[in-house]
Amino acid sequence: MSKQTSGKKVPGKAAPGKAAPGKAAPGKAAPGKAAPGKKPSGKAVSGKAPGARSAGAPGAAGAGNAPGVPAPAAAPAPETDRSPSPAPSPELSRRRLLGSVGAAGAAGLVVGGASGAIGVAAARSGPQDGAAKAVTSIGSTEVPFRPARAGHQAGITTPLQATGHLVAFDLAPDADRKAAAALLRRWSRTAEELMAGRTPDADTGVALDAGPSSLTVTFGFGHSFFGRTGLTKRRPVQLDPLPDFSADALDAGRSNGDLWIQIGADDALVAFHALRALQKDAAGAARLRWQMNGFNRTPGATARPMTARNLMGQIDGTNNPKPSDKDFDERIFVGRDADQAWMHGGSYAVVRRIRMLLDDWEKRSRHEQERVIGRRKDNGAPLTGGSETTPMRLEANGPDGLPVIPANAHARIAAPESNQGAAMLRRPFSFHDGFREDGAPDAGLLFVCWQADPLRAFTQVQRKLDRGDALSRFLRHEASGLYAVPPAAGPGDYVGRPLLEG
Repeated sequence: MSKQTSGKKVPGKAAPGKAAPGKAAPGKAAPGKAAPGKKPSGKAVSGKAPGARSAGAPGAAGAGNAPGVPAPAAAPAPETDRSPSPAPSPELSRRRLLGSVGAAGAAGLVVGGASGAIGVAAARSGPQDGAAKAVTSIGSTEVPFRPARAGHQAGITTPLQATGHLVAFDLAPDADRKAAAALLRRWSRTAEELMAGRTPDADTGVALDAGPSSLTVTFGFGHSFFGRTGLTKRRPVQLDPLPDFSADALDAGRSNGDLWIQIGADDALVAFHALRALQKDAAGAARLRWQMNGFNRTPGATARPMTARNLMGQIDGTNNPKPSDKDFDERIFVGRDADQAWMHGGSYAVVRRIRMLLDDWEKRSRHEQERVIGRRKDNGAPLTGGSETTPMRLEANGPDGLPVIPANAHARIAAPESNQGAAMLRRPFSFHDGFREDGAPDAGLLFVCWQADPLRAFTQVQRKLDRGDALSRFLRHEASGLYAVPPAAGPGDYVGRPLLEG
């Protein structure tokens, strides 16, 4: 947001030739009113901070969301205090820096229901000296670390965020089960503080002037964690290593790990701040194994809520299971009939770093690309017609007698109806890590999918893709991991306590 005056701002006084806060300058209209003798410009400005988006502006939807679902209209922002307020001290928490926005609901936050759309609206508190400004609804959006009732960790069904980090740690050589429990206790405490927009002790100050920005932190355990902590008898069978696939070219140094963390936020500094804080918490107990950075479209960047696109330009995630599906919980979350009670309400995350051969892909015509995918590139509709959400007619043949959606099209092979109903919740990030020696972009998809049983979901689908997916020749699977993600921590608890202390 640009400054309204040049030079220093004197509290309670207007700069020469400028209006004092809340008053119109002579010969100029007050906000929301036309100047005498002049017609309004046609731009609505009443009740808005300069440069802020209008209330109810469309937001971006998470993967798998139906397109064309408008974000609900935001309620008008309440009248704000127009008197100057003193500059906040450095000790103020991120939450307090939001002023009355969070407490009074002045952010104009709009959270869609099934669509997960986030509407962008103006947010204001009273004018403040210094650099602190009230955050918009994007910055003020908070995802609770502890759900209102016992449930799943954040970052699974949370709408896709604009930026993310995936990171794995290995326990230190001398770390035991007790040390692991102490680490998870520290991590849970830090995650709860940061997700609420509060500043932990001895903070770096990186995100001091930002709101929570939809920050989520999700924790998981790898196969090797259980041997390191003497808990092999409590390791779920669903955590058995994934099989080898013919397309794999996996880097062991960037795969697996004792502990896994997924971080997502709608602000890159907020996400980095969380990454740095959790890394510092691990000192002496665990050491970094690998870390990957990803991104998605920023909420509000599109004219309407829509499914995200990947770096191939394809709408990606159309066929995702939706929380409104009657069997959603059964497919994605571990039920009470599981062998390991500590995983009830949890899920399993498969993580794959998939490099896209973009130079090869971009040489193909749009017609060729659409036949590889089985969907139109512009709107995601199946080649058999309709809109993005129209079911594919896999049995439809063209005038030549061949399937309209080719037999090796990615959408056909990956579809639940082609895999005995197997489905997983895909929640990826794109990545770009510079360029390779041949000039090709080192870019692609940080594929993250969630399911109640990887053997019946990811493994079943990937085996079929491995045997004849037309998209495979444009992809390289370079890293892999499988993690058991327990349910969210209860009040006063930490993630994984039933496993570590049960």
